[in-house]
Amino acid sequence: MDVKEKIGQRIKELREAQGMSQKDLSYAADLDRSYIASVENGQRNISIVNIEKIATALGVTIKEFFKSKTFENTSTNKS
Repeated sequence: MDVKEKIGQRIKELREAQGMSQKDLSYAADLDRSYIASVENGQRNISIVNIEKIATALGVTIKEFFKSKTFENTSTNKS
């Protein structure tokens, strides 16, 4: 799983835990609903600015956002 998919999965996990729809999140974060959907599906590169907007809309800090097993034990392949 690449980092785009991991971030999308984490957003969806937090959003569902809050009982929010993609539309609710897009409104709270001031982002387009189709953008939220494509990020959740791992189809978009998301900026740290938009991660912060989404985290704030979900009521979590950036630290809490990335504090997940999803982001543990990631390795980079160096050639």
